Amino acid sequence: MNKHWIIGSLVGGLIVFLWQFISWAAVNFHSVNQQYTPNQEAILECLKTNITEDGSYFMPNVAPNASSEDHQKLMESSVGKPWAVVSYHKEMNGGMGMNMLRGFTADIVAVLLLCWLFSMIPSIDIKKGAFICVVIGLIGYLTTEYSLTIWFKHNSWPDLLDAIVPWTLCGAWLGYWFDRN
Repeated sequence: MNKHWIIGSLVGGLIVFLWQFISWAAVNFHSVNQQYTPNQEAILECLKTNITEDGSYFMPNVAPNASSEDHQKLMESSVGKPWAVVSYHKEMNGGMGMNMLRGFTADIVAVLLLCWLFSMIPSIDIKKGAFICVVIGLIGYLTTEYSLTIWFKHNSWPDLLDAIVPWTLCGAWLGYWFDRN
């Protein structure tokens, strides 16, 4: 690893991190998946009464040791009825500092991996860097968020934006940076 990669990954990580701030806070494209209900206090109290451990829960579901017949019976009896995916946490932590640091660090590491990949391409420029990152973003989106959308029916257009916009900008930056150096 050299100075070239370090500067590239720091600036690229900052580009991705700033986009995440815009996407989640400044503009909040993700609000479509964070709906409000005026019944939230009653729902939270019900969850607190009925769920004892932090985790993600799919409902309706069968016990872990259920037979395939139990699975089939539940599936058949659940068709046409309500279902939910719940991420439950016993307490909210208002401190964002550590999460932001972890997120920024993850962005830098991701861009460092991208620098490594770009170093194996004989000649990289802005256009090629941006195009490669569009492809990488689409691969990530299609195999993660879009796949979840198929099953769990949430709106994934904000995730598509998050997969394309920052990585295209980052790819253009790295294309420029690698071409210049």
